[in-house]
Amino acid sequence: MKRRRDHMEKGSELKSAVDELSLVKLKPAGNSDAAHIPTRPFLHVCSLVIQVLDKIGPTMAVLRQDIDQNIQRLEVLCDSDSSIYANMVEILKKEMVEGNTRKGNSCSKAIVWLTRSLDFTVALLERMVKDPVQSMEQAVEEAYNMTLKPWHGWISSAAFRVGLKLVPDCKTFLSLLMSKEEHCATLNDDMQTFISLLMPILEEIHSAMRSYGLDRLKST
Repeated sequence: MKRRRDHMEKGSELKSAVDELSLVKLKPAGNSDAAHIPTRPFLHVCSLVIQVLDKIGPTMAVLRQDIDQNIQRLEVLCDSDSSIYANMVEILKKEMVEGNTRKGNSCSKAIVWLTRSLDFTVALLERMVKDPVQSMEQAVEEAYNMTLKPWHGWISSAAFRVGLKLVPDCKTFLSLLMSKEEHCATLNDDMQTFISLLMPILEEIHSAMRSYGLDRLKST
């Protein structure tokens, strides 16, 4: 928690996430075939994304709660055995071997939904970068339809529809993302850097999800 506060004092959530992602090395030395996605930095980025989603408002309440619960689930396991749960891909592999990927509140399910939540965040920010004066409601809806809607049940989809009308306008959202010292050009650079750093990590996780038969997992 202290680490999160320290980052927040230095700048915006996006800038903090960029700092965290810049430290992630996907391929460990001497093993070019094995993806290594460190769990704790990944979870820290997810925590920062929650702060971004908070700025959209009640529309993201269900998604925010889901992210927070999945973060907590993985954090508990990391604290109990940091060596086993240090690598996101190894977690998926371990549960696949044990036959636990689809059971109850598995870590694999948590990883799947955290990844999809980040997919949504990337899709939304891409639209903000491309057209910063577009309708925020349209941008959120398009990002949701592309990334989360195919995997949501009718209850989650209905909750999203109810909250969609409550999103702020694009200008307000972007101003909320900026720290006091930032301006629009800096924020735009932060968004583009965040996307470019996060995309390779998401691609590696999606590849692992496909390998372990989790890419088509839907909510109940």
